[in-house]
Amino acid sequence: MAAVIILGQARPNGKLNSQSNSGLRSDCAGNLMRLSLDKALAVGNQLEVEAINGTQHMVLTPSLAAQCGYSMESDPWGNTRIYTSLMSCYVDNKEDTTFNIGLRLKMNGQSPSDVVSHDVTQTCSYTRWASKEILCDRNYMEVAKGHTQEDDSKLNAIPDASGEAHGIWKMTFYTPEPVSMVLREAEQAGYGAMTTSSRLVMRSPYNTAETYSEDVSNTPTSPVVSAYHKTPHGLMTKLLIFTGGVLFTEDVISWHVPRRVTPLLDGGHKVIEMHMGINGQKLDKSQMATRGYTLTATDFHIVIEIPVGSPDGYFKSHAPDYQYHITYSVEPMLEVLWRIDNSQEDTRYKVLFPITTPLMPRPPHSQDHTVPEERVFSVHVGTFLHDVELRNITFSTGVLTVEESRARGFTVQEHGFPNGTKTFSLQVPIDAAVVLKHNPEPLVTTYFLPLVFGFIILPEETPFAHPVDKLNETNGQVMVRSPLLSVLPTVTGTCDQNQFYISVMYGNQGNNFQTMVGPRQLSPEMANAYNFQENATHFGLIVPYNAIDTAFELITSDSVKARLDLLLYEPNNNWVLADLYLACNFPLTTTACYPNGTIAVWAVKVESVPNLIPSWLTLKDQSCKPVFSDDRFAYFSFSADSCGTTRTFFDNYMMYENEIGLQTISCYYVVNDTQTISFSYKPRSSEPTAEIGSGQLMVQMRLAQDASYELFYQAEDYPVVKYLRQPLYFEVELMQSTDPQLELILENCWATLQEDRTSLPSWDIIVDSCQNHDDSYATIFHSVMSDTRVAVPSHIKRFSIKMFTFTKDEEVLKDEIYVHCDAVICDTNNQADGACRGQCVNPTGMSNSRHQRIKEVRMGK
Repeated sequence: MAAVIILGQARPNGKLNSQSNSGLRSDCAGNLMRLSLDKALAVGNQLEVEAINGTQHMVLTPSLAAQCGYSMESDPWGNTRIYTSLMSCYVDNKEDTTFNIGLRLKMNGQSPSDVVSHDVTQTCSYTRWASKEILCDRNYMEVAKGHTQEDDSKLNAIPDASGEAHGIWKMTFYTPEPVSMVLREAEQAGYGAMTTSSRLVMRSPYNTAETYSEDVSNTPTSPVVSAYHKTPHGLMTKLLIFTGGVLFTEDVISWHVPRRVTPLLDGGHKVIEMHMGINGQKLDKSQMATRGYTLTATDFHIVIEIPVGSPDGYFKSHAPDYQYHITYSVEPMLEVLWRIDNSQEDTRYKVLFPITTPLMPRPPHSQDHTVPEERVFSVHVGTFLHDVELRNITFSTGVLTVEESRARGFTVQEHGFPNGTKTFSLQVPIDAAVVLKHNPEPLVTTYFLPLVFGFIILPEETPFAHPVDKLNETNGQVMVRSPLLSVLPTVTGTCDQNQFYISVMYGNQGNNFQTMVGPRQLSPEMANAYNFQENATHFGLIVPYNAIDTAFELITSDSVKARLDLLLYEPNNNWVLADLYLACNFPLTTTACYPNGTIAVWAVKVESVPNLIPSWLTLKDQSCKPVFSDDRFAYFSFSADSCGTTRTFFDNYMMYENEIGLQTISCYYVVNDTQTISFSYKPRSSEPTAEIGSGQLMVQMRLAQDASYELFYQAEDYPVVKYLRQPLYFEVELMQSTDPQLELILENCWATLQEDRTSLPSWDIIVDSCQNHDDSYATIFHSVMSDTRVAVPSHIKRFSIKMFTFTKDEEVLKDEIYVHCDAVICDTNNQADGACRGQCVNPTGMSNSRHQRIKEVRMGK
């Protein structure tokens, strides 16, 4: 019996009326007083029980309750029974016939001042004492043995004995070896002992050191065998409680008690009476028959059978390993009266024995009540006990509470049944966002509603779940056929001289599909790169012909045939909804033959040679490698008399040929050509000068992976992620030129937050061909030497900076930067003033930057 017990779930509003006995019932049950406390009285409170002994109030701690003859039992919902032995320590005993019992129940609320008390008094009369009465409660066992005046004179014959007021001097416990204690020692060990006007009472908790176990009639027991002596003459008694002998089936509990209890009764004896009871109260035969109880005796056992689910017990839900189980609990009582042969000595044995069945699995079942024509999913799940509540439902889109589900327009109901069980039902419209759908074949739509019901068990709030994978017994889905129901998406496309233009029109299922562009699934980054545009019915893409997701099919001297593959598919079963394979020819001059004998060639990787690596390509002379390459292109520039180029004459032409792998390069020049020109002489007034011409030069800026400048990041690697202060290695190169008289000079370089080179804020990196002296982390220029890749070092400039970000008021404005450069191509034979004097030849030490920063914005290192 706990000194403080927490009962129930939530406390009701308001305080209990301390003068009201509503919810409290007390009665007498033979040698016990029984007090019942309704859950409505104590729910949400802490219960403290005190025994009233005159003006004294003794708090019944668990150890004191077991020593003094009190016990308590509560079910999970707070219904409580308190049993008091008529021989307990604090009962007012009148000649062993009339017993006045007093208890105080204190309900402690959440605050110290929130206390409600109930005083309970009950007077019980009991005169049917047997020679020996044995009571076995849930926390103690007690024997009350009658004694005569002759016994009293024997007990009081020894003077100066400890415990003289009780008439008890010494007790010897047979365990089975004898262990002797004086009364004070026994009480300190947890035992209770006293004498009344006609009884010697001994009480033992079950956890004392002198308690041991043995089998009686093949039935396990937990006895204490105790003897009480006062030398030279003593009184002896034995205590015994039966804890085993319970058999379970799905329908019946069988409790077996030995009919002949040899340790308890010596010699021959017979059963005079036997009774069955529930919760300490005896039942008559009609009451037993109504409930389906039986009490029988065999040669070896007394057998009580109780149907599982009888109204005197209760069911309880459990969820071990999140699986739904139930138990059934009941507290039967057995009272047996034995008589010793050839004697008038009787022994009454009374035991209250709580029984709980093992866990019984009750997996919930779901029933699909969906009618496709009604276009509403309907599912029922159950059956559960009354202590189960539906807490939430997991749909394909996430978890919703019951209240949230109802707010979405779903119908969630609880259905109760007369036997106390319940089921739950859910109805969801077929067009709700939580319903999944796909098209297994044209013009057919299949709807799925995957569910996981989340439950809790009260009052412990133990969670468990039940998934519903199938909503009917056939295919777990609702299939709707209609010529107008499913309209699939369509894809169309066109080309111009540079790009593919793709348009996708949704069907009536919306955009519930995935898109493959070439070999990759369309991602947000790809959508941004391909100018993705969308409205309620369409989306469009603009893809450059040389994007990494296109395929090159064929190369000619003046064009490339590129193809873009687009696929729309339903991801649940990979069903293809639409596709497009669009191939177009795009202008591309792959071979250029210049009058000065220079030949420039673009080598292109085509789909038929997927393992080709453009950077590994060479001309006939394998030392002649590309001056530029990436994953799809290699660019060669060489003179007609180098790199193994051959010359062939025929008719009036000469042909120069070389090879790049399987690609043949040919340039034709006229051998003899006659041009008619007119000539006249006119004296000139000044020396002739060359006119200024115009043309295009290609300059590229790349980011190297390290200071060796051997490996560079490709277009698909951007944006490149770096830590702050980590070096960034840049290279700027003049392309398509082998003229050693030209030099590339970096005039100005700067960084911005946006891709627009004119946007603000900005930060200067190179100013007037030198590093920015306003920057505490100065730009570093790296020398360029000739090697297998670098033919003309003056065509390349390299520099490095440390990674930074823009901040304002100590807050990062954006976690990306864009780097821009202005380059000048200079004639080294004519080094005029300005940038063409060389890269940072005469540093001024002053910044003349034309890039201005926004006020209060600084570069964060």
